[in-house]
Amino acid sequence: MKRVFLFLATNLAVMVVLGVVTSLLGVNKFLTTNGLNLPMLLAFSAVVGFTGAIFSLLISKPMAKWSTGAQVISSPRNETEQWLLETVRRLSAKGNIGMPEVAIYEGDPNAFATGAFKNSSLVAVSTGLLESMTKEEVEAVLAHEIAHIVNGDMVTLTLIQGVLNTFVVFLAKIVGYFVDRVVLKNDRAGPGIGYYVTDIACQILFGLAASIIVAWFSRQREFRADAGAASLMGTPQPMIKALARLGGVEAGELPKSMAASGISDKAGVMALFSSHPPIEVRIAALQNRA
Repeated sequence: MKRVFLFLATNLAVMVVLGVVTSLLGVNKFLTTNGLNLPMLLAFSAVVGFTGAIFSLLISKPMAKWSTGAQVISSPRNETEQWLLETVRRLSAKGNIGMPEVAIYEGDPNAFATGAFKNSSLVAVSTGLLESMTKEEVEAVLAHEIAHIVNGDMVTLTLIQGVLNTFVVFLAKIVGYFVDRVVLKNDRAGPGIGYYVTDIACQILFGLAASIIVAWFSRQREFRADAGAASLMGTPQPMIKALARLGGVEAGELPKSMAASGISDKAGVMALFSSHPPIEVRIAALQNRA
């Protein structure tokens, strides 16, 4: 949930900056004396909407390293690091993807995978995960993260976010124009304050609604990644054991930029905004698969 929140916040920030820049440069030609030019507005919305999503994707790997303090294993210093590299290399070969960077970060039990490209990604596990799980369970978690990469989940989520961003901008400006012209009866050549206030308010409101859709897609990809881990491991039992162990401990809280890519997340009371399904539901889905 927290990574989805930051993903949306980053997109919104980029969208606002782009909106201001395009206004200063006079690029936003969708506002005319005769009303809104809808095709031009849709094109403008798509540029603003997808730019934020794609920018978030491109910076996802360096942002992950920075926000978690993850240290990439370049030369293994001990048996655990050597085992991690060999396990990720073997799972990546099974998934037919390039070897990801492998990193460890300090924290309670959790893990994540990220990156804009399948063959240039990052898999990181916490020290708490390594200390609290058996090697088989850690391998299942690694397989889950590799499955995210194989499935192209980061790119899929980016495309979904880009489409939703586009409609958030598009609809917010239409509502803003309606309120300004029809409700507040502004008859001046340019838009009034009502347009700008309504536009910003609607982008926030529609953005929250869009985040529910993004969270729903994120929950579906968790089921796919669990199933992918079962396929890579040859059996769902290790993933079931790993999830059961996570269900019995307090899952480590990732920085906001990484929570949706983690193996577990705190659902909280706002289930609609949660990026992960409840662990017991995930276990049941794997048991049905078995």
